[in-house]
Amino acid sequence: MDKILDDNLAYLGLTQIQKQYDALEKAAATKRLAPAAFFAELVACEVATRRERAAQRRVRAAHFPVIKTLDTFKWSIPTLINRELIQYLFTLKFIDERRNVGLLGKSGVGKTHLLTALGYNACLKGYNVRFESAIAIINNLKNAQTNGSFLRTLRNYTAPELLCIDEIGFLPIDQEGGNLLFQVISQRYETGSTAITSNLDYDQWTSVFNNDAAMVSALLDRLLHHCDSILIDGPSVRTGLDEKR
Repeated sequence: MDKILDDNLAYLGLTQIQKQYDALEKAAATKRLAPAAFFAELVACEVATRRERAAQRRVRAAHFPVIKTLDTFKWSIPTLINRELIQYLFTLKFIDERRNVGLLGKSGVGKTHLLTALGYNACLKGYNVRFESAIAIINNLKNAQTNGSFLRTLRNYTAPELLCIDEIGFLPIDQEGGNLLFQVISQRYETGSTAITSNLDYDQWTSVFNNDAAMVSALLDRLLHHCDSILIDGPSVRTGLDEKR
């Protein structure tokens, strides 16, 4: 590559073309590519790299505790699971339709694995995602109320195309926490998709939310209006203490 071309590629920020130009030029000569085909390969190389970088930025912004994929889910362990529906959800059409997802089952049946894998898949396919436990969302919003950053923090949970809320029902939630979580669900209603995991059936949520039946009813009304709920049952899939639900 001559210096002028090298300088121009650097100026334009086309770093991948700059790195791969000589190898691609040699390959193009070997394949006797026409100039247009050679140019197309250069552009494709740059686009692929930028897409990969963008996907990794989305993954980092999602705050996954670990990375999980559907390929590593142990389908043979659950005794009750709607595999076909789960695989359909991984097409991510529910995000475009602004539908919600509920994964319900006792501790250890693989709910968090599936939730994480669903969010990770969405990141790779170009969607903005945020992953957080229900208690972490509430605590972050409570802290934001005291330091003047409430609206900005709330937007962290209302803006993403997919919000993954883990472990609703795992710990008790006081009235203030319930109201804060309701704000998140309410503002996302029909504007973005929310996917949750819970170790409790929906009709048991009132006991977790400080017996606030009215608030729970309003929350579930918005969450379940457009929602695919999947019940998972069976033995624990954990193979170690660090295995996630």
